[in-house]
Amino acid sequence: MTPEQPIQEISLQPIFLPTAEYTDEQLALMDGDINIAALRHAIANLPFNQAYDFVRSAARRLVEQGRTMEAIERIHQFDAVVTRMGEESGTLLDFHAAFMQILTSLYIQAAMPDEALDNAATVLNLLSQQSKRKDEPFLTILASLLYDISLIHSSRDQHKQAEREIEKSMKLFERLAKINPERYGAAHLLALNASTSVYQSRLRQANTLTHYQQATNDYLRMVNEGIEGAGMKLIESLATEGRTLVKMSRQREAVQYFSRALKNLTKLNPEFSLLHLQLSIDLGEALLAVKTSREKGIHLLNTMLYKAGKLNADPEHRRIVEILLHAKDPKLDIFGFWHKLFPR
Repeated sequence: MTPEQPIQEISLQPIFLPTAEYTDEQLALMDGDINIAALRHAIANLPFNQAYDFVRSAARRLVEQGRTMEAIERIHQFDAVVTRMGEESGTLLDFHAAFMQILTSLYIQAAMPDEALDNAATVLNLLSQQSKRKDEPFLTILASLLYDISLIHSSRDQHKQAEREIEKSMKLFERLAKINPERYGAAHLLALNASTSVYQSRLRQANTLTHYQQATNDYLRMVNEGIEGAGMKLIESLATEGRTLVKMSRQREAVQYFSRALKNLTKLNPEFSLLHLQLSIDLGEALLAVKTSREKGIHLLNTMLYKAGKLNADPEHRRIVEILLHAKDPKLDIFGFWHKLFPR
């Protein structure tokens, strides 16, 4: 027997939504070679919740067996079947978004956060096209998706984004729990618990920023007093402040700190170095995130590509390429869909 694999605190965990018991024969439809005819028969006439729970159960069983990557492959195959069925029946289009949401959970379970966010952006795009809907399938998919991606942003110390996502997820599950407390009560409590953790993390992050602001002032005083070694400490502190501000989605302020760090570094060491390159990449990425300075960011990063090549700085070169690719295809812009889904 395959040893049981623990499931992370994602929306796929057993406690999140109660599901009916399915037979091994039913769950086997998601195992091995997918039988299209059998799948059609299994879900074609099922209500949304039953079909959603069926796929969640099958995916969870594979995860518990240590077969998460297989589960991802199965969901892709299953989704392809459902998408084809949706062409024949509009009622099945919800299943496409729902199964893609399950796929987001699976990517998190597989420690593939970038793929999870890519997938989540696809789901949000689908949902934003029907943003006026307030029915149970729509709210369930959206609330579960926001819960999952808040975990990713929180783990990356992007607490402002995580807070916004988990707060909305909590409110959606609260609305659903009023309609069906047995089904959605646990999800509402889990979202509430997660929100507490995010709020506490954001407070700690704000306290950390205050600490580095004080450190920067101290190092600046030491530089003015001519204390040896204070210059590099000041540069490190300014860079850390900038990176913390980026995580707090305060890129406009971060630009100022990266610029100050580079100015001080150039005074200390005029020759272009690996640290110059790293700080310039930080600055370019922050500039990209501010609409009015986007073009400056692209220009700076393209210049740094050449510099990275001259320094043989392969990790930095790869980082620049990834940033520029994302700039041309911003599919991770989760909040690009936010106002469509939650108009003021």
